[in-house]
Amino acid sequence: MKLHDVAKILDADVVGDGAIEIARVVHPSEATSPSDLALAMNKEMLAALEGSVSRIAVLGDDTALPEGRLDGYVLVTRGRYAMAGLTKAFDKPVHAPSGIHPSAVVEETANLGNDVCIGPFTYVGHAAVIGAGTVLMSNVTVGAEAVLGDQCLIHAGARIGERVRIGDRAILHHNASLGADGFSFVTPTQSSAEQAKESPSTDTVDVRNTTIVRINSIGTVEIGDDVEIGACTSIDRGTISATRIGSGTKIDDLVMIGHNVVVGENCMICGQVGVAGSTVIGDRVVLAGQAGIADHITIGSDVVVGAGSGVGANIKSGMVVLGYPALPKSKTTEIVLNMMRLNRLFEEQSSLKKRLTAIESGNEKG
Repeated sequence: MKLHDVAKILDADVVGDGAIEIARVVHPSEATSPSDLALAMNKEMLAALEGSVSRIAVLGDDTALPEGRLDGYVLVTRGRYAMAGLTKAFDKPVHAPSGIHPSAVVEETANLGNDVCIGPFTYVGHAAVIGAGTVLMSNVTVGAEAVLGDQCLIHAGARIGERVRIGDRAILHHNASLGADGFSFVTPTQSSAEQAKESPSTDTVDVRNTTIVRINSIGTVEIGDDVEIGACTSIDRGTISATRIGSGTKIDDLVMIGHNVVVGENCMICGQVGVAGSTVIGDRVVLAGQAGIADHITIGSDVVVGAGSGVGANIKSGMVVLGYPALPKSKTTEIVLNMMRLNRLFEEQSSLKKRLTAIESGNEKG
């Protein structure tokens, strides 16, 4: 690939010699050849470029570079967005199997589209449907009557339960689990948790959970198009209806999404987020790392929930919330600042108390 090819991919301008052949894409400090394409789209990386042997680079369009430092470079407006195009262009595809590996088990009733690839020790269940061009890597399980769309990539160890439906171009990373039963149980009489919820001002409960009865999960999981689900993430099936993930949504590693949850389109759910059952999340929502979302609440579209926040109530569309419990960003900031002032306030209170005691006792020296 030549430098002008990169400019075309990024829909950007090339300055200097666009015909230079690119050896590889590197961080500026890791360049070992003048033909290594150095990515220097922010100030930190630009500083590393000064001592680099590379003579070609991708730069931010606000970059000031000494004349003659490079033989050619590409100017981009939004560096991180350019990274998406660059990594796609230079990506090395997974080493997918060709056809169906002899050790794979595919039930006779399964329906496979054209150009499906199935790796070793993978199982495809009764009446499952695998769309054209989909790749199942090794040790994947696809349950009975599950449906996968076209051009999906299912990495090693992923588990897709019975009747789960997945749209086109979905990516499931290692050991993701779709369609496990929901955490649904009930006691014959009022449980301790129910009593605690009904009486929030009481510090004790007097009922005992002597029997815990299972509520079966007869719903499923439905995943839209272009969804990506991270490693070791679990999405439970619904109790009656489906747990749903909208098209374009991206879910990080180690995320837990409970039964009956509905997630909208183009959401970003970061690592170690937990979403409890029957919660509804709108479109384009961002849940930052380790956020916890309570059950049976509604989060509107375009909401941003800060890292480590605990959401226990409905959130209106467009809000930015932080903290535990999650409150509007400005309110949480105010609370934190006030907490930081407490030591000074206590010192002032102590001083005022001493002065007032001295005045009341008639002690002029005090």
